[in-house]
Order: sequence, then C-alpha cells, then structure tokens
Amino acid sequence: MHKTIGQLLVKLQHLFRGGGNKLFSLFMKSAFKSCGKNVHFSPLNSSFTYSTIEIGNDVYIGPKATFSALKGIKISDKVVFGPGVTIMAGNHNFKSIGVYIIDNHVKNDGDDGFINIEKDVWIGANAIILKGRCGLTIGEGAIVGAGAVVTRSVPPYAIVGGNPAKLIKMRFSEDEIRKHKEKLGLDNL
Repeated sequence: MHKTIGQLLVKLQHLFRGGGNKLFSLFMKSAFKSCGKNVHFSPLNSSFTYSTIEIGNDVYIGPKATFSALKGIKISDKVVFGPGVTIMAGNHNFKSIGVYIIDNHVKNDGDDGFINIEKDVWIGANAIILKGRCGLTIGEGAIVGAGAVVTRSVPPYAIVGGNPAKLIKMRFSEDEIRKHKEKLGLDNL
C-alpha cells in the first residue's frame, strides 16, 4: 500500500511541475498557520512544517527551502529568501542516558524555539538559521549573507555573514534609517 501511495504522489508531483506548480502552491498556502497575499514559494522541492509557520504579505521563498519548527516561525511582510535557505527552530534531546538520540521523543525545555523574521529582510542563498538558545529574531531591514549560519538574533538594519554569523556592517546610518522609513510611510514606527 505504501508503494502505491508513493507512486501516486510521484505522479501528482509530475502533474504539478511547471505551470501546475502555481496551482499546487495556491493549494498548499492554506496549510500554513497563516499566509498573506502575494506569497511565492515552491512546495514541490521544499519542506515546511506548514501548521507552525505564519507568513505575511509580499514574501518570496526561493526553491529548496527547509523551514522546520514545533513552536513556530513568523515571517513578516516584504521578506525575500534566496534558494536553499534552512530554518531549524528545534533540537533533538541528546541528554538522556541509555536512550539513542533517534529513539528519544521527549523534548527538554530549550530544545525548541521560536524564530521571528521582521519586515524588509533579505536572507541570502543557502543561509542557515538555527534557534539559538531559545529562539531568535532577524530584525527589520536586516540582511543575512549567503551561506551564513545564524545562531543569535540579528539587530535591525544589520548585515551579517559567516559561520557563525557576525556583524559585517550596518545597512544604513541612523539618519538614513529615519529617511528610509519616512519614504516608506513608516515614520514614527
């Protein structure tokens, strides 16, 4: 029976490739905890824990994404992800003596965290975002460089890169941030 279901899924996948991928994507948007308008992603070559992910408006998620969280991932408006981005908001319990890691289904406090990605963020290709100690935030307007491994919160308008990700520079000066927000109609926010 499993082989038959697998064969059916492969046939459905082939059916939805190309133009049909848009139809499948439209269908899969309803599986997210919430999903805004103008959200583009490729469910056929990506992996999501749909029911724990909230997505705002005007979001692009590149192909081959992997977003996994028990507690949740919140993606605000105007966020873009390059291809191959991974978000892992959980850990395995590896501290139980006499239990193989794969057999340990008990979670400890701190094994899982919440990932919050604020608006106007760009996450570069193949970046990896891990939960840190108990979750983290990628601040408004931040940029995570391609291939970066993020294990701590990123301040607003920071540009980070490397493994582990470190501050490279700020995207704007304080005055430029004020002007940027003013031009976007976000002054006093």
